[in-house]
Amino acid sequence: MTGRRRTRSTFLPGLLTRHARKGVLSAGAAVACASLLAGCGVVPGTTGDVGADTITVMTWAPQSTKATNKPGMPAFAHAYARWINAKGGINGRKLNVLTCNDHNDSVAAAKCARRAAKENVVAVVGSYSQYADSFFPSLEGAGIPYIGGYGATNAEFTSPLSYPVNGGQPALLAGLGSALSECGPVALIRPDTIAGDQLPPLLDSGLKAGGHRASHDQRAAEDATEYDGQAERALRTTSADRADQGCVVPALGDRNGTFMDSFRRAREDYPEVRTATVLGSVDQTVIDATGGASGPYEGSYITGWYPVASDPRWDGMKRVIREEAFGDNRIDPADAGVQTTWIAYTVFRQVVESLGNGEVTADTVAEALDDGLKVTTGGLTPTLQWRFQDKLAAVGFPRLVNANVTLQVVREGRLVSARKGFVDTTRTLENADVNY
Repeated sequence: MTGRRRTRSTFLPGLLTRHARKGVLSAGAAVACASLLAGCGVVPGTTGDVGADTITVMTWAPQSTKATNKPGMPAFAHAYARWINAKGGINGRKLNVLTCNDHNDSVAAAKCARRAAKENVVAVVGSYSQYADSFFPSLEGAGIPYIGGYGATNAEFTSPLSYPVNGGQPALLAGLGSALSECGPVALIRPDTIAGDQLPPLLDSGLKAGGHRASHDQRAAEDATEYDGQAERALRTTSADRADQGCVVPALGDRNGTFMDSFRRAREDYPEVRTATVLGSVDQTVIDATGGASGPYEGSYITGWYPVASDPRWDGMKRVIREEAFGDNRIDPADAGVQTTWIAYTVFRQVVESLGNGEVTADTVAEALDDGLKVTTGGLTPTLQWRFQDKLAAVGFPRLVNANVTLQVVREGRLVSARKGFVDTTRTLENADVNY
């Protein structure tokens, strides 16, 4: 799709050094890890108290950047550790959570991974980064499993040590494309990044499944302060045929609100068009901030990975927040990042429980997952089980085991379910033309 050079891990499934974690770090990597200590955190009260009865994991995400930020993910990881430790830990073992800020930067993401290896974490759990090609080589070299990544990159669905809990952007966009098949012209506004390059063919796979032509691909700066030009172009494109209402699909993450400010100013000069997007770019707080029922998202279709935040299946997560993070405004129970972190730690807990009194290491955690452990999440996802070659291996997603999405709609300013249950996008993705 672009001329950008992509680097990919050279580790092959049968050659992973999962059983030889010691000695994999070079002296240079160790020095880099040491420099990172001041930028990462641990659960209060656990520093200096990490013994044989303690399990150490890491959660990372970008914070305080000009682009996408996910502070709720590491914040919730800390809250979860406090909650589980107050209940005696997992199988009597305390949970020690290290966190790291990847700064939306490939170098920082790689440093987070190298620190994970240096600290001998048994897994990276519930994390977000756009720079999988930077962090996976270190994780793979040290044999550290990556459980419940956000699904921001295709590499999360190819690495043998990745255990995704959702279908990432592939499933969201394929599901959204299917929902928009009755629209007129569709314009996709997405980041001009490697991760953004992967979005158009995924949306188009859903449009094609519904008999619709491909979307108009519009690149935009990920950290722009205004999108007046992109908004004007999108409106011209989608309102060209006044008899066929078009759809505008912004997929700019935290910058969706900035785009919609420009879009709202510009749309008065054009015929009515519909907006649609994916959860993670928009949630209830964004809808409220942009005018609720009178705002630009009214009537919009939004695809998500999980049930709506008001669903009682989230009660367990909300209890953790209420008991251990009440008043922490970084943690929003409607945030897809927080929800993914909850599910990822649910998976990790069941893995450790399956090991009984046995040793908990990166090797044993990965082996339990690779040996076919089935994990349940209280109905928030289907039962999860990872195999290297799954249904979507033929289109470059061998680790994508949950292609379900939910279809939601904004009605009277509230995000509600538009269709009961999940929509399985497996068949749609099987026909996607993805250059991964």
